[in-house]
Amino acid sequence: MKASETGKLGEEKVCAYLEELGYRIVVRNYRIRGGEIDIIAENGEYIAFVEVKSRKPDSLVTGFEAVNRRKKGLIIRTAADYCCKNPSTLQPRFDVAQVIIDDGKVNSIDYIFNAYDTTGYNFIF
Repeated sequence: MKASETGKLGEEKVCAYLEELGYRIVVRNYRIRGGEIDIIAENGEYIAFVEVKSRKPDSLVTGFEAVNRRKKGLIIRTAADYCCKNPSTLQPRFDVAQVIIDDGKVNSIDYIFNAYDTTGYNFIF
């Protein structure tokens, strides 16, 4: 399975997980120059900007570790762009999902709600 296929499968499974929790998927793969958000979902209270990291079981770096300070900054900047273009009264939240995939099958989805915030970045929502 190619890395792009693995990533797409992970995103599809996280979308299904969020829909089971009552979220509506608003946008997938929202892009601006220099940034991308895998999933934007809302549930009436929050607008969640979700980064999905798909990994093999024996990966050296976890999906959560891969969302470093630089990656967070790019996601926050992209989320600010989205919010400017699509005003909302919902509270923004930044989540991270780690999907473990082995031989084309999802072993697990680990999800952190409100994984980080904009503290230390020059963006206010």
